[in-house]
Amino acid sequence: MASSVGLALCGHALVVRGGSRLLATSTSSSDDDSLFIYDCSAAEKKSQEHKGEDGQPVDQGSDTVLASTFSKSGSYFVLTDDSKRLILFRTNPWQCLSVRTVVRRCTALTFTASEEKILVADKSGDVYSFSVLEPHGGGRLELGHLSMLLDVAVSPDDRFVLTADRDEKIRVSWAAAPHSIESFCLGHTEFVSRIFVVPNHPELLLSSSGDRTLRLWEYRSGRELHCCPLTSLQDPTEPWSDKRFAVSRITYWSQEDCVALSCDGLPVVYIFQLDAAQRQLVPRQLLTFQHRVWDAAFEEGNGLWVLQDCREDPLVLYRPVGGQWQSVPESAELKRVCAHVRVNWAMLEGCAGVDSGFSSLYKATCDNMTTYLKKKEERLQQQLKKRRQAPPSGPNGPTKKMRAGESAQGCSS
Repeated sequence: MASSVGLALCGHALVVRGGSRLLATSTSSSDDDSLFIYDCSAAEKKSQEHKGEDGQPVDQGSDTVLASTFSKSGSYFVLTDDSKRLILFRTNPWQCLSVRTVVRRCTALTFTASEEKILVADKSGDVYSFSVLEPHGGGRLELGHLSMLLDVAVSPDDRFVLTADRDEKIRVSWAAAPHSIESFCLGHTEFVSRIFVVPNHPELLLSSSGDRTLRLWEYRSGRELHCCPLTSLQDPTEPWSDKRFAVSRITYWSQEDCVALSCDGLPVVYIFQLDAAQRQLVPRQLLTFQHRVWDAAFEEGNGLWVLQDCREDPLVLYRPVGGQWQSVPESAELKRVCAHVRVNWAMLEGCAGVDSGFSSLYKATCDNMTTYLKKKEERLQQQLKKRRQAPPSGPNGPTKKMRAGESAQGCSS
């Protein structure tokens, strides 16, 4: 599930979103200090023509942004909200190109590598495609699952569509014929929260799950290459160490083959090194924070940006120094972007403590044997109680009860 707060970076373009609003600016000091703000509550809404089974209008939802992403080149940006709208932007300069309607509320979206289509995954398990070149065109159903989809990705050559669902599966389908399945990546024991195709190693896939593992796959064959339990990297003394969590963002830095993970509301970011030659993930560092981490994203050539629940320091910038990632508090671009976020903090303020939705996706445990033994004991106690309340038996068997008004008759002499 997508969080109501998010951070996205592509090139020098940076977007922070919260609630129904997004804020876009540049991290480059050479660019003008322009700021683009968009509020979904001001976007056009299609009149609700359909009614529910009770004859009442179907709930149109709020305007909260559910998911968003940049295209590969950064020329486009797209978001979807709780009112079932798909809003497409051009980024240079920022301009809203279209507002379209999706069939159901969406959980994830992505652009194809060619930037000709947007793929949208929804709660019912379907993936629809929308044209970028025809920004007002309707959606087309591409493929479907039997369970809720949580993420969607495409291979760098646009040959494969990868989908992750609530039922622990990652499916690899041919983009030209989505009904044709290339493979399944099976191994997670809880819902698959995020998937990410490594851009400079296009045969590799990263995935995360409610089972608190990060896994590396050769996705065309469905072969698992490496599994790293995130719990093994935690400090057991931390107050959140025994909490269930899922990874809410996988971000990647091609320059150093670095992988960073932000987790569902935890005050940490995990850093891994991808060893593509050895086909494994090497844990490098666990960044800890005083505040809840909302999101994280790499900016190529600059470092790791972290969005946190702190008005004074809403963004933190990390760079590798001597093999360790360290914060850069005196960065001019960081100060400038933080100033913009502080002025618009109201869009993030209502999101503190809001659940991302992962907590409702875990398997429900059912101990049938305990329930059976408890009910059996209750039955035995009830039977024992009835025996104790029964009248005592006479010498010739149970005493027959007399009706009211009857008196015992003696023997005649």
